[in-house]
Formats: sequence, C-alpha cells, structure tokens
Amino acid sequence: MTDSVRWMSATDLASAYADGTLSPVTVADELLATIGDVDRRLNAFCLIDADTTMAAARASQARHRTGKALGPLDGVPVTIKDLLLTAGWPTLRGSLSIAPDSSEWTEDAPAVARLREAGAVLLGKVTTPEFGWKGVTDSPRTGITRNPWDTDRAAGGSSGGGAAAVAAGLGPLSVGTDGGGSIRIPAAFCGIVGFKPTLGRVPMYPASPFAPVAHVGPMARTVADVAALLDVIGRPDPRDWAALPAPTESFAAAVAGAPTSLAGIRVAYSPDLSFAANDPAVQSNTDACAEVLRGLGAVVDKVDLGWDDPVWAYHVIWFAGAAKVVGALDPPARERVDPGLLAALERHRDFSAADYVDATALRMDLGRQMGVLHQDYDVLLTPAMPTPAIEAGVDVPRGSASPDWASQDWTSWTPYTYPFNLTGQPAVTVPSGLAADDGAVLPTGVQFVGARHADTTVLQVAAAYEAAAAFEGLDQRGMR
Repeated sequence: MTDSVRWMSATDLASAYADGTLSPVTVADELLATIGDVDRRLNAFCLIDADTTMAAARASQARHRTGKALGPLDGVPVTIKDLLLTAGWPTLRGSLSIAPDSSEWTEDAPAVARLREAGAVLLGKVTTPEFGWKGVTDSPRTGITRNPWDTDRAAGGSSGGGAAAVAAGLGPLSVGTDGGGSIRIPAAFCGIVGFKPTLGRVPMYPASPFAPVAHVGPMARTVADVAALLDVIGRPDPRDWAALPAPTESFAAAVAGAPTSLAGIRVAYSPDLSFAANDPAVQSNTDACAEVLRGLGAVVDKVDLGWDDPVWAYHVIWFAGAAKVVGALDPPARERVDPGLLAALERHRDFSAADYVDATALRMDLGRQMGVLHQDYDVLLTPAMPTPAIEAGVDVPRGSASPDWASQDWTSWTPYTYPFNLTGQPAVTVPSGLAADDGAVLPTGVQFVGARHADTTVLQVAAAYEAAAAFEGLDQRGMR
C-alpha cells in the first residue's frame, strides 16, 4: 500500500470505491499487512481476524461492482473498542477475568450492528484498560498501548487503542466509548478528532454500569470522517430505552455544506474551567485557537464559569459503577483485576446512597448552568487536555506542573473532560498544534462543547477551525 492510500480519509476511500480506482479488498489486505508491521510498536490491536475482515471486504467489493453499495461507509475499514459486543469475536474488556470461550459471542452492540448494515469492514478490536476504568490504555490482559508520536508516551484512554490505530494510519475510523473523557483524552494525545455526542445519540447495549455518564462515539483523523461515522452509528436501537430518535439531518452533509465563515457564532472561552491549570504550550495553542475563531468571524468572549472542581460527584457515580463490575466477580477472578482499579475502589468505597443523590443533584445543576450559558453562546471552548501525552505505563503523570495533579486518581490530570460527561453534552476534541516536551514533539488539542442536542453545531465549528488551522498529522510527519 502506498502511504497516500494508507492515510486516505474514509470519505476519500468511499469516493475511490465509487469510481473504481480502489477496491475494498485491496485496502483491507494492505491495511492488515501494515497493522502486522506497525502495531508491534504500538499494541493498539487486541484481536485481528483476517479471514473475517477479508470476507467482508470481498462482499463489499461485489456490491460496488454491481452498483449496490449500502452507503458511504460500504467497504470502509473500522476498528471497534473491546468494550463493545461484536458477533463472532470475544469482548474481553481488557480483563483476565473474562475467558474467550465464556460466551458464544452472538450479539452486536448497536453501533457494531449499524456498521454491518452499512457494509463497513471491521478490521479488528482495539485495546482498552480493564473495563475502561482509567485515562490511559494498559491492562492485565493486553499490556501497554503506546502513542504513535512517541512510543515512550501514553496513547491516552480508555479508547487508546482506537486513537493510536487511527493516528498511525491503521484504519481511518474507530468506534470508542467515553465515560469521563475516554474518546477525547486519547484523541488529544494522539492528534486526531474524537467526538462524544449528546448522551443517547449513539445507543448502548448492554447498558453500561456507568450509564449516567457513558457515551459511544466516533474517532477519525478529520471532522468530516467523524460526522460520516456518526451518521451510521447514531441511529436508534430498541435495546437502549434511552436512545434518542433518529436525527433529522445528515451530520456529514451538515459539515460538508457548512460555511467556512463563523460569522454569527458566539464562543465562550474558558481556558481553565475556573479550577484547572495548563502546560504553557497547551495554553498558547488554545489561545491561538481563540484567535483563529475570531479570524473566522466568531465572537469570542473569555468567561469565568466560577466552578469548583466537580470531581467528587463524578467519583461517586463512576466508582459506584466500577464497584458493581468488580463486585460481580468471584474471588479468584477479582485477584486478577488491575491492582490500580482495586486500589481506586478501596479509596472510594465509603460512598452512601445519600452521596449518590447529592452527586446527581450537582450533575443536574451543572447541566442547568450550561443550559443558561448556551442561551448566550453556541459553543464553549476549552483545552482538551492540560498537558501533552504523559509517559506510558503510569496512571498519573510523575512530576506534573501542578501540585493538584499529585492525586492517585486519573481524574486529577483530565479536568476538561469528565464535567461534560456529568452534563451529557456533545463535546469534540480537535488538534490545536504541537508542543515540545522533554525532547518529544507531541500534539495538543482543543475542545468544543455545545448545548445538549446541538451536535451539528459543534461539528460545524470544529470543521471550520480544522480547515483554518490546517494541523499536520503523522502522515505528514513521518510515521511509518
């Protein structure tokens, strides 16, 4: 495969299939070969089934040849996070407590079912920390997933396998989950686009133990590809009682048809959510983003949200779900669980039902505050992460810039993500530039947050910024 094909977007692949200049079989075959070479350095994949992948590619090729393609993603390669059920493949969730033969694995999660219906080619399953519990991707089952920009750095988590694969050109699309930043953290660390849609936009089944904050969403190298993937996976499924109705418009068409000017768009800019602190390069790149938006015609106002860190409420909801998962294991299986998760559960084991009610009340009040903010502003701009990618193999960065990040919890260094899981709003991470960090050159990201159900607005603003900023990804910087 030529590098130009390996790094093609999903939308460009679809056009090449339609005009016959490329075939799904060629692309799938060459991508599998590239994965075999490159992934030895990254450890992004936990399952590859070449026979199944190539069978899907051949079926897609036959449809394209007869003019019966199922849609824009027919034949486009996609990876699936190993928290989502995928019929025919085990879903082991990064855990030694789940055996590959413990189930017949006959069901697809809603997002996977929609992809099959659309003719997408599933390349394999990508890594997650155990049960998706933290902001980096390493687990007792699969080990450490590394960042394509610098393999001594973390890919982020918990959708780190998908982010690393997309950033490294090992497939243009990935489906991840986000319960506290798990799409946006690795997207920022790996220099790609990651979108957490409005809660319920992408159905979830089985129900997540982190259901009040758990989202499913798309990851890609461009906003247009994220929108195209959301068009497919963002459809209702009867197994999720909280799923939203079908969207009334195509997200991909809205992004493609959006004006490049942001005249009339109102942006609230919070560089710190009133409680965080940033690496200087992150701050500089985020300030530069605000200037780009102004140059596109948007009104950008710096705002002080007056927030105290809502992490205590997030911990109550998050670790209640984690305790339920681990508590269901028998004692021998529990002994094989990630020691970091067990230690975190021990730190957060004294929550009461009243604490849960209080956490839910704060969650609702944050949602109210954001609803009021969005009466005046279309989007909120923040950094995506306060630092570039942290070192691989640790849950919390060593020697971080702020003493507040000395906590043992992964939430201590992800201040910009989990608040918007509490509110259920759409939030997208887009690359904002590069940072020199201890001899490495690493990407940084910005986050655009919109009102609930304003997914289209968020994507359109992100696409306009992406086009104006013209970030250079790894395909232009030598990743092979």
